[in-house]
Amino acid sequence: MAAQSLNCPNCGAAASSDSTRCEHCNSKLATVACPSCFGMIFQGAKFCSHCGAAANRALADCDKVILCPRCRVNTQPVLIGKNTLRECLKCEGVWADAETLHHICTDREQQSAVLGTAMTIESQQNAKWEEVRYVPCPICKQLMHRVNFARCSTVIVDVCKPHGTWFDKEELRRVVEFIRAGGFDKARAIEIAELKRQRREMESTRSSGVMDPHVYSSRTENLGDGLFDFAIGDIVLSIGSSFFD
Repeated sequence: MAAQSLNCPNCGAAASSDSTRCEHCNSKLATVACPSCFGMIFQGAKFCSHCGAAANRALADCDKVILCPRCRVNTQPVLIGKNTLRECLKCEGVWADAETLHHICTDREQQSAVLGTAMTIESQQNAKWEEVRYVPCPICKQLMHRVNFARCSTVIVDVCKPHGTWFDKEELRRVVEFIRAGGFDKARAIEIAELKRQRREMESTRSSGVMDPHVYSSRTENLGDGLFDFAIGDIVLSIGSSFFD
C-alpha cells in the first residue's frame, strides 16, 4: 500500500504515512498498532498501511521495569491484538518475550499455510548489514546473540533464548512478512539439505574406514526419521511437530 500525504497532529506540517516522527517538531506520528503484520500505523489511522488490517493497540498495565537495551529507558507495555509487547518510545524498538514470540510465529506460520506464499522473500544479496553492536537482555542483563532470524531471513535480531528477542524498528514486521512468505519452509529445506550433505560425508568417511562406527552412529541417529530438530539462530524449530524447543 503506497504511502499517503498526511499532516502532523501537533504542528500541522505535511508528513508521509510511513514516517514515524514529524520532521519539523519531532512529534511521534506512528506506533506499532497492526495486530496482523505488526507494522507501524500513523496515529489516528484505522487501518494498516502495510497490510490493510484494522488497527488494534491498547496500553497495558504493568509495573515491571524493562529497560530498552539500546536507549536504557523504561519500555511501554502495549497490547497489539492479543499479544503483549514492550515498546521503546525513543528508538521504537520492540521486546517480545519467548512465549509471545512463539505465539506470533506459530500463528503466522498457520496463516502462511492457509494463504499461500504470494510474497517474495528478500535474498541475502539485498540485505544491508550494519555494524555489529551487542546489547544486553532486558531481563538477565547478559549480552544477547546477534542472529539472522531463521538463518535466511536477512533480519538480524538480538536474542536471549530463555527470555525473549529484541526487534529494532520495523524488524518484527519484516520477520512476520518473512514467515508469511513461507520463510520457515525455506529455512527447513536449507537445513534438511545440509543434514543430508553431512550424512553423505559421514557415510563416505565410514566406508573409507577412517571414522569410528560408534561415533558415526551417535552423529546420525537423528538424521533418518524425517523429523528434524534444528537451530534457527537461537530459535529451535521442529519439522512436522512444534516450532520451538
